[in-house]
Amino acid sequence: MMMVEPESDRVEARLVAGEYACPACRVGWLRPWGFARPRALRDRGREVVIQPRRSRCGSCLVTHVLLPTLVFLRRRDLAEVIGEALRARVIEATSRAKVAEAARVHPDTLRGWLRRFAARAPEIRAEFSTWAHRFDAGLGAIEARGSPAADALEAIGVAAAAAARRLGPSPVWGFVAGASGGLLLANTSCPLPLRD
Repeated sequence: MMMVEPESDRVEARLVAGEYACPACRVGWLRPWGFARPRALRDRGREVVIQPRRSRCGSCLVTHVLLPTLVFLRRRDLAEVIGEALRARVIEATSRAKVAEAARVHPDTLRGWLRRFAARAPEIRAEFSTWAHRFDAGLGAIEARGSPAADALEAIGVAAAAAARRLGPSPVWGFVAGASGGLLLANTSCPLPLRD
């Protein structure tokens, strides 16, 4: 699995041109290899169906699903929906009921996101602080916000702003999905991959 930009036409063009390096062997280049199964996702209650591209490395012959940065791994809701819910609950202290209603998810789903984010908050803060300083070497210390979850969201915001200054504007939660390899809310035994 590899995270790619959300525009399928651009992904296809880059895949045909051999612009994606294989994440398994880091020697070969990925080429088109069919499609993964369609996935029904939710965007605040509205169903969105995506069918990720599948690719195969010309050197090691390993196949990879190219997942758009619209999503986090093993989550049915779009990354933007999850991210905005986390921000609303942690930063704005909006009630769980109102956040779940705005995201159009069951309160238990929101509770799961919050629990997983809180459990991984120190790791997320470290990862995105590193990203922020990679994009802006002159950046000072990232200000603490009073709780591990708020500190992690602050690091995410600073890293996304630094990335936007260096690479141009992009959706914050798309950046987060790509930078975390889709693993932001993954099982705690899955470390976030710091990429070159």
